[in-house]
This record gives sequence, structure tokens and C-alpha cells, in this order.
Amino acid sequence: MNRRPTPGTEETAGSPREPLPRSTERQEPPGHPGISYVYAIGRAGAALEAAVPELTGLRDGPLRTVTADRLTALVSSVPARAFSEEGMKAQLADLSALEELARTHHAVVEAAAAGTTVLPMRLATVYLDDARVRSMLDGRCAEFEELLSLLEGHAEVGVKVYADARAAAGAGAGAGAESPPRDGPDPASSPVSPGRAYLQQRRAQRRTHREAYRAAGAVADEVRGRAAGMARDRVVHRPQQGELASGAGENIANEAYLVPTDRIREFHRAVSGPAEGVPGVRVEITGPWAPYSFATPPAESRSG
Repeated sequence: MNRRPTPGTEETAGSPREPLPRSTERQEPPGHPGISYVYAIGRAGAALEAAVPELTGLRDGPLRTVTADRLTALVSSVPARAFSEEGMKAQLADLSALEELARTHHAVVEAAAAGTTVLPMRLATVYLDDARVRSMLDGRCAEFEELLSLLEGHAEVGVKVYADARAAAGAGAGAGAESPPRDGPDPASSPVSPGRAYLQQRRAQRRTHREAYRAAGAVADEVRGRAAGMARDRVVHRPQQGELASGAGENIANEAYLVPTDRIREFHRAVSGPAEGVPGVRVEITGPWAPYSFATPPAESRSG
């Protein structure tokens, strides 16, 4: 199974955004058609054409297809000012605008992927007009067709492993409460100073913390081993932190797997197994998704 380096972001992957000339940052006149925003690329044919009437793009704009030879792009028009370099900086700084952008982009990609194999584009992949989109499709036709063949019959499944020292400590305390009494003097009869008690507590916490992370690392290794025999490819993302991390504990492994669609249930069962019965370790599985993490053409420097 090939391995790829960690990408800069895990939300989307695809064709790089084409820079816009500074003149396009001016306010466009009324009725200006805007610029072309590309959501996804697929093989030309009825599947993508059929999806267009059912979908709405950004700013409630209608979707259309742009075709060049054997490839078709899903496109809508967006204001040039809002999607210039400065305009995108403002949108990225506005959480509500960014959420709307990501949600709409994802909805279009997922709806298209339900009917055919597509290459999701990065957020804010824009071109000056449809002619530039056609030129891009022409220039990268062989590259995109190779990727579409790779992704055919596969979907992306996300797997995250979490270490939760608090949960491990709670499980340990519960196990201790249920254990039979030991021979010898009752520990409660031996007075312990507050300072010594605090140090003992801190040592126990550090020990629990180390044990939880060691156990999570072992689970992550076993997950990778099980996934390797079922997935066609793997992408390693940076562990999520802060608001991006879901649930309790610390995310220590964040990976995406390209899994055959007919083996996704089997894959779920296999990779969730290593965490069963392990206190303080959690495996989170998401998907199936459109293959965002695998839509970037491999670089020449990428090792196999």
C-alpha cells in the first residue's frame, strides 16, 4: 500500500487555486457573470449532467458543467471580488462565511460522488472563466483520468485514535474499588502527610497518563496493520487539536484510508476492534466520504 506525506490541510484536496490578477479584485459591474468556481471533476457523461439540476452552488448560484474531451468539471459563478486573494482572507477570518463555503462545497461534491467517481477540488478553486477551466482539463487530462481510475469503486474512511488519561484513571479507580482486600495492615491506618499524599497522587496521574498514551500508540499500530490489508492507500494527517478535535482525550493519530466500497462495513469492524476493552483509548471512524485526501496527483518526489 502506498503512503503519502501529510498534506497541509485535511478538509479537501485537488487542483491548486489559480491566482487572480489584481484587476479582478475591483467591484464588478451589475450583471457581471463573475468567475468560475470548480467543485469537482469527473468523467464526461450522463452521471454528472444528471446531478446538475438537483444542486445549488455557492451564493445560491446554479451549477453547470464545463467539458473538455473526456472530462467534465462541476462549476458555478462566484463574485470575483469575494474570491480574490483579499476576499478569501476575509472569508477565512469569518467563521460563519467559512462554514457556509465548506458546507456548500462539500454538499455539491458528495451529491456528485453518489452517482459517479469524482475528484474533489480544494476549497476556493477558481478560474477567471470557463475557458480557463477547459484549458486546465485539457492540460491535465491524463493526470486526472489516472486518478479517477485509482479512485473508482473506492471511498475515503477517516480513522482517528484518541488517548484519554482521565477515562483510564476512572477505569483504574473502578477496578481498584472492586479488587479484594489485601493481606497486611490497612493502608488507611497509616497516616500520610498532605504533602506526601499530593506527591503520590501526582505520580499516579503521570503513570496513568503514560500508560494511556502507550496503550493508544499500540492500538494505533494495530489499526494500521489491520487497515493495510484492506485499504488501497493511506494518507496521514496532522492530529487534530482544539475545536477541530471531537470528544474527550487527545487525538494522537489522524489518518484517511482509501477503501473498496464493498468492504467498508468489514473495514469498520476490523479497525474498531483494537480499542475494545482498552481503558482510555478510543477509535473514531468517519465516512465513507468522497476521496478528498486522495484527489491530489502524486508528486514526482513522493515515495512509493
